[in-house]
Amino acid sequence: MTIKLKLLRTQAGMTLEELAQAAELTRSYVSKVERGLANPSVGVALKLAKALKLPVDELFGQVSTTSAVTITRAADAKAKQQDEGAPRLVAGTAPGQRVVAFVLQPGREKGAKHLKSDHEGEELIYVLSGEVSLELDDKTEDLVAGDCVHFNASVPHRLICTSKKPAQVLLVIAGPSVTP
Repeated sequence: MTIKLKLLRTQAGMTLEELAQAAELTRSYVSKVERGLANPSVGVALKLAKALKLPVDELFGQVSTTSAVTITRAADAKAKQQDEGAPRLVAGTAPGQRVVAFVLQPGREKGAKHLKSDHEGEELIYVLSGEVSLELDDKTEDLVAGDCVHFNASVPHRLICTSKKPAQVLLVIAGPSVTP
């Protein structure tokens, strides 16, 4: 997403500061994302897309399609993925869709490097493998492979891997902020 974010920002005629303010992020963080020094969370990607008035799939270099049916092939998606561990967009590339889905590996970090996220809409998390801890505003839920949770995404939340091996989750977001 590094080069793509800077290109989209300049095409939108926005300065780094303007994008940061519109997305409610710091200028230094947006700069780090543009330079590939930080991988944005899904929540941050949604904020950036909304600020740029673009569908979130464009941040990930996906081409929007007008077909009523879209298929994301595993081999194609993995070949296009730039950073290991970065969210992989698997659904939601057609214009006007209100649902977007990612497969991601939650990190093990807590604290300033891994802030809680919140955004419009609803979120569904299905644990594909490993174990994760979902921190929701004032409580924590431990989840294992096969567990699923659905919640209002405006509640501050963070997902942390708690297993020895990397965990993998399917993250589905539905709501008005998916595409402008």
